[in-house]
Amino acid sequence: MTVTWEELGWERLAAGVGRCRLPGWDCTAGLVLGEGTALMVDAGSSVAEGARLRAQAEELADGRVTHLALTHPHFDHVFGAAAFAGAQVYGAVGVDVVFAHERHELHMDAVRNGLPVADADEAVDALVTPGHPVSGEWTLDLGGGRQALLANVGPGHTAHDLVVLVPGSPEVVFCGDLVEESGEPQAGPDALPSRWPDALDRLLSLGGEDALYVPGHGAVVDAAFVRRQRDELAARFGVS
Repeated sequence: MTVTWEELGWERLAAGVGRCRLPGWDCTAGLVLGEGTALMVDAGSSVAEGARLRAQAEELADGRVTHLALTHPHFDHVFGAAAFAGAQVYGAVGVDVVFAHERHELHMDAVRNGLPVADADEAVDALVTPGHPVSGEWTLDLGGGRQALLANVGPGHTAHDLVVLVPGSPEVVFCGDLVEESGEPQAGPDALPSRWPDALDRLLSLGGEDALYVPGHGAVVDAAFVRRQRDELAARFGVS
């Protein structure tokens, strides 16, 4: 008997598309099913969490996770990537540089935010660098008529923000932390606030008015919510 999204605690968003909200930081992980393929969007905050995500995803897919897209290089979204051995890994151009030269900062940020030191050590030691850097847009053919568009719409929340658009009815846009619903969008030292509203304009132009927008943290929102958050960020940072 095929397991359902709901039985595993996932939220089904459209045919073959869903997400789960992970404990701890309420971080989203997404899943897009193709024909003999499965695309994960983000990997969780530790290798163990990534392994749990992979096991659940492969139960839903009845097969391997073949692709992994990382929306931005923050620990709660990427530290589980090592659990997805064999998957093709995608990230915005420059994520490889962050992983190569800022591992100490990633480790410190994770521990400062409550990740156990041993988990942070393991994740940093095994950190997977994306083999497919995305500088503009990249269309993945997942088989069975399923496609996913990876779009580098940043900078904004970080210098390396990638979103994933899944065409369909409805269209689904995985936004990473460019959009947050469960709290105010976080602008850390690697954010580019002056560019963030423009990134959200590009995100909205990709998804359109009727898409479901999946934030990096919190409940699924609509275009009106994203537009309000865009205007609030512009006002907050003095951007026209």
